[in-house]
Amino acid sequence: MSKIMIVYWSGTGNTKMMAEQIGKGVLSEGGEAEVLEVSGVKAEALKEVPVFALGCPSMGDEVLEEGDMEPFVEELERFVSGKKIGLFGSYGWGNCEWMRDWEERLKKAGAQIVNGEGITVLGEPDAETLENCMILGKSLAMS
Repeated sequence: MSKIMIVYWSGTGNTKMMAEQIGKGVLSEGGEAEVLEVSGVKAEALKEVPVFALGCPSMGDEVLEEGDMEPFVEELERFVSGKKIGLFGSYGWGNCEWMRDWEERLKKAGAQIVNGEGITVLGEPDAETLENCMILGKSLAMS
């Protein structure tokens, strides 16, 4: 089993909390997790990685964070075909359109979304969301 990279951007700490819980899920299955802020990772680092997770909250008009995460995802789209990706993030308003758009973008690029859809939560992750993040981590470790 290779190391599972969990790359995220977080403004308030909610998405970071989700990333850390996904890492715990990976560890619970005997895997190795690396939880990293997107600003410290180059997309190229994921080129040979078959399974990973990406997290970002909804920003502005239900879009990805534009300074770090959007350019990172744009670069990833060139080589994610065949990869299994877990998606997650929090939001403050809206109806999770940013997550549906993100899922669709990556599917169009040939990626498989682990567990079929991304995990979203309004505001701070509650117990159910944290359990779903743990399950996502376990799924990533078993992929």
